[in-house]
Amino acid sequence: MKVLVTGGAGFIGANLCRALAVRPEIERVTVLDDLSSGDPRNLDGVDVDLVPGSILDQGLLSGLVSSAGTVIHLAARTSVPRSIKDPIAAHTVNATGTLHVLEACRSAGPHVILASSSSVYGDVLEPYKHEDLPTRPLSPYGASKLATEAYAVAYGRSFGLPVLPFRFFNVYGPLQSAGHPYAAVVPVFLSAALRGRPLPIHGDGTQARDFTFVRSVTDVLVDATLRRVTNPTPVNLAFGTRVSLLDLRDRLATVLGRDVGTEFLPARTGDIRESQASSRLLHDLFPQVRPVSLDDGLRMTAAWLQQQAMSSQPVSYM
Repeated sequence: MKVLVTGGAGFIGANLCRALAVRPEIERVTVLDDLSSGDPRNLDGVDVDLVPGSILDQGLLSGLVSSAGTVIHLAARTSVPRSIKDPIAAHTVNATGTLHVLEACRSAGPHVILASSSSVYGDVLEPYKHEDLPTRPLSPYGASKLATEAYAVAYGRSFGLPVLPFRFFNVYGPLQSAGHPYAAVVPVFLSAALRGRPLPIHGDGTQARDFTFVRSVTDVLVDATLRRVTNPTPVNLAFGTRVSLLDLRDRLATVLGRDVGTEFLPARTGDIRESQASSRLLHDLFPQVRPVSLDDGLRMTAAWLQQQAMSSQPVSYM
């Protein structure tokens, strides 16, 4: 089986490529990445073909899709604050880019796995976000990811394309960078704590998230690839854990064995108060999946970051 991973040099993509490349069932892994946020060093030592380029390049995309049995579409312009600063760029990459991917796949007919986001739910007042809830995104990023999954569902129903759209929830782990303005909360917290700096919390810290270790995500994606799992509607890829930012701070202090300070900052536009997944459908489709616990995931991520700080190159963790 040949697999094409868009965005494969990024955080989740590179972790996925590492997992795919060691599977004997996978004949070849090809990565398409414009390297705007991905880093080719993330793939050092991984047996993949890296093709620098954009999903907006329809000719390049069509050529790569034509030889793939499965396309895993992870390429995206991420971050809620980034999308608020530049909504058109978020739409162009996330919505139009996905349309180009699906159109290329419509001709070639591969199995297609796509990444959407929990941000599509917005602040729907339910303790667990289940897939039958209405979608009310609060940011251009959320709206663009809603378009991503809506196009996937539409192509599945209109053209019989075998699709599996996932909604990711606050994925964290090795290879996730903290060194940019739109970094996710776990690497930002860990980076600050390891430097002896206060952890920056936007708002009062009671906002809650469903943190998912990246290996738990890649385990599901690899299984979906090998078994060619499809679903006519989006599927949450998270496991129903509710952790506030204040609780995350305290867990990090325990993992690191040291006190950590806190710096409270103004709340950010578009931030969601509560994000906790219902994992019922995920477990129906992937009954064997066993997620990595938050404490174990934080330990592995902290260890990787500590090793990374002592090296000029990304450090292997597998």
